[in-house]
Amino acid sequence: MDTASPLFLALDLTGVFAFALNGALTAIRVVRLDVVGVITLGMITALGGGIVRDIFIDDLPPATFSDWRYLSVAATGSLVAFLFGTRLDRWVNPIMVLDAAGLSLFAVAGALKTLEFGGGPAQAVILGTVTAVGGGTIRDVLVGRVPVVLRSELYAIPALAGALSMLVAIELGAAEVPAAIGGASLCLVVRLLGVHFRLEAPVPRSTDPDA
Repeated sequence: MDTASPLFLALDLTGVFAFALNGALTAIRVVRLDVVGVITLGMITALGGGIVRDIFIDDLPPATFSDWRYLSVAATGSLVAFLFGTRLDRWVNPIMVLDAAGLSLFAVAGALKTLEFGGGPAQAVILGTVTAVGGGTIRDVLVGRVPVVLRSELYAIPALAGALSMLVAIELGAAEVPAAIGGASLCLVVRLLGVHFRLEAPVPRSTDPDA
């Protein structure tokens, strides 16, 4: 997929908006920051993973700083969360849902952009995952908690599964658009099921207090 195409841009910016809402809601509900803190955390959550990806694939300056739409969408999402955070709380666990949506969109968008810039399938899967978990990792560090990606709950695994399934479908001859939709959907479903049923990745037995 051409990263300059409207479809890719829409995919990437939707992920930015979802993660901006997520980061800003985290700032409101978890650490109760002021307006500057809310918008800052929302923008960092939305843009952090993409900046890391662009540095790795040598797309410099990163899209965040070369395309005004990324900063604008991230700031808008953060501001929406600040203004309407109370109403958003009426959703069923809004932070989790938005985090899963951003994770899914960034996993496939990051993988597609890596392919566009000459990376192989393995690199695309890795950087798709980095794009997906990067912003959330920075968010968690800034609010003083262990990043979700380092805990046993399913987080990086859904992103890996989504990016990998998309790449496999493309290698088998599927068109990029349905492959991307399928990969994002798989990531979203696995993440939400993992949260709902409290599924966890395997951990060493020595860390289990009941072992």
